[in-house]
Amino acid sequence: MTTNNRPTDAPATQDAKPFMRTIKSFVKRAGRTTSGQAKAFEDLGPKFLVPYQPSLVRWDDVFQFAPSTDNPVVLEIGFGMGEATAHIASVLPQTHFFCCEVHEPGVGALLKRIGEQQLSNIRICAHDAVEVIEHMLPLQSLDGAHIFFPDPWHKTKHNKRRLIQSPLVGKLAKRLKPGGYLHCATDWQPYAEQILEVLSAEPLLRNLALESTPELGGYAPKPHYRPLTKFENRGIKLGHGVWDIVFKRV
Repeated sequence: MTTNNRPTDAPATQDAKPFMRTIKSFVKRAGRTTSGQAKAFEDLGPKFLVPYQPSLVRWDDVFQFAPSTDNPVVLEIGFGMGEATAHIASVLPQTHFFCCEVHEPGVGALLKRIGEQQLSNIRICAHDAVEVIEHMLPLQSLDGAHIFFPDPWHKTKHNKRRLIQSPLVGKLAKRLKPGGYLHCATDWQPYAEQILEVLSAEPLLRNLALESTPELGGYAPKPHYRPLTKFENRGIKLGHGVWDIVFKRV
């Protein structure tokens, strides 16, 4: 899966250290936007696309709900073609999803799903999530964050390009509310082990699975809201594993 960009403004001062600019949350992929996706951009883009800005957002402005309303907001980093995102938004209608993805056909596909399923609780920022986190998201403003099947960068020499590393996790943890959660999923075991190690080293996060399901070795049962994708089902039939890692902000 994927995500998106960057400037410098007051929000960058929320963090004591500058972020490693070499790590991107995405890899540009080839792909062609279909006529249906292009129409979705035209018809639904003005309402559901949120332009990147180097300043903090207000969720009541982004989602157009009353400031006094207690609406959970979840960040999703990299949604691919949006199938899982649309499903989760439909089963959690009271939760609002702020989704980052740079792959234009994927953005168009999710916009199309939003229209077909009449979803109102999704907004999309077609920009690098690393920069969105650093510049747009206020501290302690998220109820959750999803990172599903990020690029595993299989070759050892490319492991340093993996998204889930300590600098990003530290910034993301600061933007979670106390009690908020970070849910990662991967089908590549070495990456699952790295994610578990990185999240375990973050002092603001706690692995509740060690208490609730210690037999799983720190991994979590698949939460009910995350669907099995076609790709994942194929892998399971071939004997491939999938690992869910869920930590909470202390």
